[in-house]
Amino acid sequence: MASISDTLPCLAVTPMVEPIPPITLPPTQRPQQEGEWLKAALLNWLDHEFIPEQVNQQIAERAAQIFIRQRMEGENDLGSLVIAIVTEMQSFDFSQSFFSEFAVANAVSDLLLESLGIDRCCGE
Repeated sequence: MASISDTLPCLAVTPMVEPIPPITLPPTQRPQQEGEWLKAALLNWLDHEFIPEQVNQQIAERAAQIFIRQRMEGENDLGSLVIAIVTEMQSFDFSQSFFSEFAVANAVSDLLLESLGIDRCCGE
């Protein structure tokens, strides 16, 4: 009887790769101020990425609301904040926009990383 190793093609063994460490934001002292900054920065990004659209204001407002609430609840992990934005923005009507919940969450991540002086490419 053949063993499983006899039936599978030769698999290359790859060395273990170190996981990317989580990026943690400093605890918030002024969540409303952070939210206003994010709303303005995200609106600027949305307007310059394609074309200015009226819906961009609503997108930036909604993303900032999610961000503020998450921060007020004590969330400091950037990955968790991004997932929260993706999840909660799924109920937003993007039919009048070039963007999606994923593009918005990724833009928020990039803006936050930039504000912390962290390279978006490699996390350093």
